[in-house]
Amino acid sequence: MAALAEADAAPLHQEDVDTKQRAAESEAAADDDAKPSTTTSTTERHVSIQTQLDGLETLVDLNGAGRKSCPLCPEEKFKACYSHKLRRHLQNLHWKVYVEFEGQRMCICHLPCRNLKPGGDQVRVTHVTFYEINFCPQVCSVTIARKTDMMSHLKRHVNKGETEASYSGTPSGQPYEIMKELGTNVQLLPNHTTPQKSDTYFNRKMKTNRQLVFCSLAVLAEERNPLECLDAFGATGIMGLQWAKHLRTAVKVTITDISDTCVKMIKENCQLNHIRWRGPRGPDGAGGEVEGTPIALVEVAKMDANVIMHLRPFDFIHLDPFGTAVNYLDAAFRNVRNLGIISVTSTDTGSLYAKSPNVTLRHYGCNLVRTEYYRELAARMVVAAVARAAARCNKGIEVLLAVAVEHFVLVVVRVLRGPTQADESAKKLRKLVHCQWCEERVFLKLGNMVDNTLPCNCHGSLPGKTAVQLGPLWSGPLFNTGFLRKMLLAAVKYSMDDIQPLVKTLICESECTTLKSLVHGPSALTNQVECGVVIKTLQSGEEAGLSLTLCFCAGKRKSGGEESGSVLKKLKSDASLEHPPFYYSIHRHSIRGMNMPKLNRFLQYLTDAGFRVSRTHFDPTGVRTDASLEKFKSVLTKYSVPTYTNATAAETSVSSEKTE
Repeated sequence: MAALAEADAAPLHQEDVDTKQRAAESEAAADDDAKPSTTTSTTERHVSIQTQLDGLETLVDLNGAGRKSCPLCPEEKFKACYSHKLRRHLQNLHWKVYVEFEGQRMCICHLPCRNLKPGGDQVRVTHVTFYEINFCPQVCSVTIARKTDMMSHLKRHVNKGETEASYSGTPSGQPYEIMKELGTNVQLLPNHTTPQKSDTYFNRKMKTNRQLVFCSLAVLAEERNPLECLDAFGATGIMGLQWAKHLRTAVKVTITDISDTCVKMIKENCQLNHIRWRGPRGPDGAGGEVEGTPIALVEVAKMDANVIMHLRPFDFIHLDPFGTAVNYLDAAFRNVRNLGIISVTSTDTGSLYAKSPNVTLRHYGCNLVRTEYYRELAARMVVAAVARAAARCNKGIEVLLAVAVEHFVLVVVRVLRGPTQADESAKKLRKLVHCQWCEERVFLKLGNMVDNTLPCNCHGSLPGKTAVQLGPLWSGPLFNTGFLRKMLLAAVKYSMDDIQPLVKTLICESECTTLKSLVHGPSALTNQVECGVVIKTLQSGEEAGLSLTLCFCAGKRKSGGEESGSVLKKLKSDASLEHPPFYYSIHRHSIRGMNMPKLNRFLQYLTDAGFRVSRTHFDPTGVRTDASLEKFKSVLTKYSVPTYTNATAAETSVSSEKTE
């Protein structure tokens, strides 16, 4: 009887399903008549494109008895199962893994939709990873395997005008995130941390980089103004907006980006910060209006970075692409003005830190190996690439700053026009001879052979070749002491507390000394010792930041008012003795079974031995000194204490005898 009842109920159930399907088709047809026409009709859509979960569940009869197959998976990938398991499969896999476009979801699909060739047989591909699953499209008839490629494909459709809607990587109606940095507000997409999924990429960890670049521009603005400044890769526009908001009339900021989404967001961020924007080379009246009185004017342009740098001259250019910046150096030096500044940020750590030597050779033309001083090698390699690009345009460079922290390398150089300056810069590009056994290193002079260059004896005491040639690299100084002092003043003036310890370390490193005194204000002073630098700050809230002076008490220099007036001189008069290249890691050269002295005490021991010494920002355990590796090890050995002293050994032997 149960079998007969089930047989009688089956036709009725099938009639109900058919009625629901006809009703759904009629509603869809009515919606299509009401909506404007798009590039594809509803009848041509793939089965994986749905607006609601109910539409995905109607592809199979979930109310019927027996095992059923998934409509979006082949039989060999997902075997037939009962309705409750199939419903969970559709909800948890196909409906949750999707790409959204025009309010519809392109659900994940395993059907064999890809052809070997036009008109050929279809090929079944078994995919095991998330990003290699077929996504069937909505706009055109192409089949794309990766989710990120599908997102980029849809964006290209939007940019070409094939659809009216704009793609959003987040669900519709989700609000923007407002982030504030250095008094500047910017709105961010929820997926702003993933460059593959968002055009408006924003990295919070690059705050140090942005503040260092800002201080460099502030120092240049004190020398001359107004300045034509370019933020070539705007993204959210936060860097250019910070320039305009704090430096005001001293700078004329131009922010460019190749993405329409970024340009739109930059304009919205301008209004968010009460900054007026205009189009490229347009009148001041053309562009966006803000409520009230605008505090600054910014030019926003949708243009490739190479194009705008070829078309217009600038005093300050900042390059911060995603990855290497070597593709933009030639255009940057083409029209930069004399004594202008170019700052370059490189984030391709794989090639910078010798993780991918073939990529390093392809991008920078350098041969690198992994060493204890790999961060400084990366900085000198980027400076060498910048110097070669400048020399091709008959320009030389003066390195003002080279920093390698976290996951980026920042290089700030001043441009010096003329073939003579270009020749002087080109002479500082040299090969580096590096011993792979003891890690001694020295720059190879012109005409010298490798065998007699290194001061170590590893090539004679060990079989085979121990030395390799690295580079070519920049052999000149990486810091300008006078420029760094002014950057510290700017950091104090604009309340950039995060980078002040770093800049103080750079000042000590540039002169290779640990004795410094920085005086802020004429009275009410409080001493603060930080990273070997003595900071004196005003306790009162008066205009202390605007009356900053510097005095030095290192060596035989006098302290007080006699020397404070002679410190702030012209730009190039601040150049001091060049710092020694590279550094040694105290842990790398430690002696087994010996306790090393404390780092600060070891610096004092090297100073007492007659060597110049300082700490380095490249490595917290590194020591920059002009001593050779042999002398460095001798001082380290002299002041190292055995792990178990003789007294401890005697006590141990006495206690063992008593025990026996």
